[in-house]
Amino acid sequence: MIGGIKILIKCFILSLKIRDRDKFQFMNKLESYLAPQDLLKDRVILITGAGQGLGRAAALTYANYGATVILHGRKVEKLERVYDEIEAIGKAQALIYPLNLERAEDKDFVVIAQAIEQQLGRLDGILHNAAFLYGLIPIENQTVEQWRAMLQVNLITPFALTKACLPLLKAASDASVIMTSSSHGHKPSAYWGGFTVAKAGIEALVKVQADEWETIPSLRINTIVPGIVNSPQRAKTHPGEIKQTMRQPEDLMTTYLYLMGPDSKGVSGQTVFCQSNE
Repeated sequence: MIGGIKILIKCFILSLKIRDRDKFQFMNKLESYLAPQDLLKDRVILITGAGQGLGRAAALTYANYGATVILHGRKVEKLERVYDEIEAIGKAQALIYPLNLERAEDKDFVVIAQAIEQQLGRLDGILHNAAFLYGLIPIENQTVEQWRAMLQVNLITPFALTKACLPLLKAASDASVIMTSSSHGHKPSAYWGGFTVAKAGIEALVKVQADEWETIPSLRINTIVPGIVNSPQRAKTHPGEIKQTMRQPEDLMTTYLYLMGPDSKGVSGQTVFCQSNE
């Protein structure tokens, strides 16, 4: 019996080493990836939480590589600023779609999909970037209302919006869905509570959806883990950090481009880290 346990332990350790090796090789591939300037030409991409931080950086990057970008967020004034920045690039079109995800229901996501179909006629990708966190609070001090809000924005919305847009995604010749997790969703730790549970759920959701889409080669879905980055969310949870010493959202865009563009075709169900130290 003891010999059998030793074999199991050795197999488990070997499995961990293989996963670490594969992750290292994949990270090296991403670090050397150079996206062609027309990578996203003629594609329509929906980005949630596009008014600031990583969402804004992704919107500007995707537009710079040729995509028509649909900007989602809560605050119209922030979306309008990003819209103006995209207009200044002069390469692609942008549209604004404000919606408070915390209160959104099935019908609201269906309306988004219908609006995209009516105005643009297609959808080639979704970046689920919107996130909501109350702050770092012990679980015993978190409320049911707070959990509902965090699960709604961070987990239920990516599921529901993808579901509503699925007919459009299936009609595309090459479609990519990116869902955003976090370091604390991948490795849960104290005080992150409902946020960490929702982000862990994202990784499970992506694997389930990738399995269900296995017979649809034109569709893929992956999880992205940005890591420590200078963003409004990071400033909220770590207000004392020196922003200038942190990675900036623009520094991570190679990974966002790779996963959204056609070069990642065949990569699905994966959890992809933007930073090798995660």
